[in-house]
Amino acid sequence: MKAEKIRNLTDDELNHQQRDLADQLFKLKFQMNMGQTESLKKIRGLRRDIARVQTVLREQELAAVKTEAHTTETRKAETSKAPAGKAQSKTKISKAEKR
Repeated sequence: MKAEKIRNLTDDELNHQQRDLADQLFKLKFQMNMGQTESLKKIRGLRRDIARVQTVLREQELAAVKTEAHTTETRKAETSKAPAGKAQSKTKISKAEKR
């Protein structure tokens, strides 16, 4: 399976794909241990496909966290701009009050 095709899937589809691939891998390993098949290429390909799916899931997770952090920083910056002016005036008053 190509990485571009995997990147176009949603999170639910990726999780479903990962479960399907893991199930296929289990069945192939079981057949290999029973002596019914010698398909090492298929096993290797399935392991790589699982890794691709997991990589894309992680990329999407990190992208979501990054955008969430960016929006949080933007909100903090917007809210801290207005009170910052008030905070400075309070500190000047408090210095005057101390004298």
